[in-house]
Amino acid sequence: MKKISEFLWPIIGLGAVVVSCYLLYGQLKTLSWVQLQAAFAAIPLHHFLLAAVSTLVAYAALAWYDRIALIHLGVRHIGWLFVSLCSFTTYALSHNIGASVFSGALVRYRAYTSKGLSTAQVAVLVALCSFTFGLGTLLLGGFCLVYDPYLLARLDTMLPSLLTNPTTARIAGFAMLGAVGLYVLGSILHFKPLTIRSFKVEYPRPGIMLRQLVAAPMELLGAAGIIYFALPDSLNPGFIPVLAIFLASFSVALASHAPGGLGVFELVFLAAMQINPEDPSAAAQKAAVVAAVLIFRLFYLLLPFAVAIVVVLLFERSRLAGALSSRKGSADVPEPPLVAPGLEPEEIERRLEKTPV
Repeated sequence: MKKISEFLWPIIGLGAVVVSCYLLYGQLKTLSWVQLQAAFAAIPLHHFLLAAVSTLVAYAALAWYDRIALIHLGVRHIGWLFVSLCSFTTYALSHNIGASVFSGALVRYRAYTSKGLSTAQVAVLVALCSFTFGLGTLLLGGFCLVYDPYLLARLDTMLPSLLTNPTTARIAGFAMLGAVGLYVLGSILHFKPLTIRSFKVEYPRPGIMLRQLVAAPMELLGAAGIIYFALPDSLNPGFIPVLAIFLASFSVALASHAPGGLGVFELVFLAAMQINPEDPSAAAQKAAVVAAVLIFRLFYLLLPFAVAIVVVLLFERSRLAGALSSRKGSADVPEPPLVAPGLEPEEIERRLEKTPV
């Protein structure tokens, strides 16, 4: 019998999509297709190119996640190209379909076991990659709240006043940075493994830890950069606020288990942009934000998803062809002769030598 959670999380995710899309429709129902087209047309070409470069930076950092985990495991025989394709495919699929429905562990298991890794090694790799992402979220989120504790006030319509209070926000920021600092100390001073129920977290070597502290922020900075470059200058609050809004929107979307964060990400991001509905240009401003978010979805989610499907099909086709060729090759090899007592080859040869011609 399957666990209830296997059915519960997909239901919660789909429910989050329905509710978020309904609320989002309430905010965007006044938009017209003409306004949205105008918002896309207003984005300069070089901003599209910068958004594309930001996408490449984000996915390069995600590939580095896998490489760091492999170095932690002492695995160095797998090339960068294979690791990059595996990481790209994993995240492109899980970001769109949802980790609760299609875990990246399955893609990595199929790929890395073909290179000789065991199931336990793949499990450690998946856990370390997830932890690296969480580490980057804590590091950048803590920095944003300490740098500007008024950022959470942008979500005062969605969060309790206690959380949006600048003092509380700054304390939360220091707590997040403190958690990262504790992880750094644990790695340097070789703390004992942290045990959470049946899960044990081994502190990596300092070299691995330092790589994590570079790769994790790099991925999030690249992803946030897509929206930053797609927003018009008149509406762009600056990179730090955009980064903070992105982190909040992306975290809520992941927590909702909604496939691709559909509706959830847009709802939180639009609310955090604090567009005044009384402003005569409110509709145009909303159209510009929606256009930026759609570009993010196109560059970071949809295009990689399409490429990932092709990569998976080609990989599975090569695995199937390899399996069929090995089976055919084994069928061409004659079966070894039956060996029974008294019929060993050496005994037969001795008897033939004693037989007169």
